[in-house]
Amino acid sequence: METIDVYWSFRSPYSYLATPDMVALERDYDVSVRLRVVYPIAIRAPEFFDKSKEPWMRYIQRDWVRRAEFLGMPVNWPQPDPIVQDLSTMQIAPDQPYIHRLSQLGVEADRQGRGAAFAYEVSHTLFSGVKWDEGDHIAQACTRAGLGLAQMEAAIGDSHLAEIQTNQDGLQKSGHWGVPTFVFQKEPFFGQDRVETLRWRMDQKGIAKR
Repeated sequence: METIDVYWSFRSPYSYLATPDMVALERDYDVSVRLRVVYPIAIRAPEFFDKSKEPWMRYIQRDWVRRAEFLGMPVNWPQPDPIVQDLSTMQIAPDQPYIHRLSQLGVEADRQGRGAAFAYEVSHTLFSGVKWDEGDHIAQACTRAGLGLAQMEAAIGDSHLAEIQTNQDGLQKSGHWGVPTFVFQKEPFFGQDRVETLRWRMDQKGIAKR
């Protein structure tokens, strides 16, 4: 069976928008989608953010919203933001209480063969408008993905952090640096709007459909 690696982060709105396509790839083709969790660029390359990036940030804030509306998906920035950052100054807080846990849970979900389902359910929870860090929102998302939160958290260890670093190295080697990046037979397809191109390539290669 062919494998499609998806380099993906829990803050990226485009990663969120890609999750229906991730699930559909496994549904429609005889492939295994592997969730390759990486940290958001705010953690991977914090020097990227300075005041000069404000026009870029304004564009992203406008573009992901209209893309979500186009796709008929909820439009709410996560509360709280998975990355603690002052968007008026671009300053990234040294203490990051959310992203490490989310990312390690994503690694564990992939190890249990439920990476795409986990990414779908958790990202839809984050972008749904609820205060996702309160109550049992994440536990419910895990259940919908066919996983158990308590068991996942008990399994998390140093190897999960090491795997995130391995994924980040893999993203660099893939030929791109952003998320989501889909990699099929060593060919990268960057962006939520490149999945149709990926499907075209898979059809070219004769990948069996389910």
